[in-house]
Amino acid sequence: MPPTAGRPDPDQDRTSPAADLLDAMQHQVALFARRAEQTRLGGVGQARNSMDRAAYLLLNRLDQDGPTGVKALAAGMGIDSSTVTRQVAPLVESGLVKRTSHPDDGRAVVLRLSPRGASRLEQVRASRRELMALLTREWNEEERTAFCDLLTRFNQALSDFQASGS
Repeated sequence: MPPTAGRPDPDQDRTSPAADLLDAMQHQVALFARRAEQTRLGGVGQARNSMDRAAYLLLNRLDQDGPTGVKALAAGMGIDSSTVTRQVAPLVESGLVKRTSHPDDGRAVVLRLSPRGASRLEQVRASRRELMALLTREWNEEERTAFCDLLTRFNQALSDFQASGS
């Protein structure tokens, strides 16, 4: 069967330099995923590992997008609404997120970052920034930019792949 668009040819020579590079990439991604989960890349100092990944991503999204409905938040994050509802509940309970009525439709609920949530998010961001600076202390600005650009492209490719149902 011929290879399909975006999928490698299963008959490709598995010892080619291209296959070796892809093997090395997948291995490094697997190591990164494990190490990131082990450390949670949670920063340094007092705020280290003080916020789980789901909470950080939700708070960050609300900070970037402003008040947002559950469905829009879920769509923007590439997860389903029930997951957002479940993940946001402890954030509301702890006062980091506020539920308010939609300004145009009082029946709809909008989630927004509370002042406490904004403060907490900035503490965690600062801690994580410090960790990124520490981990890349021997990198120049060009290397940091290239890494960030490539990681962004890689994450977008993963998101696109997931969205396509492949």
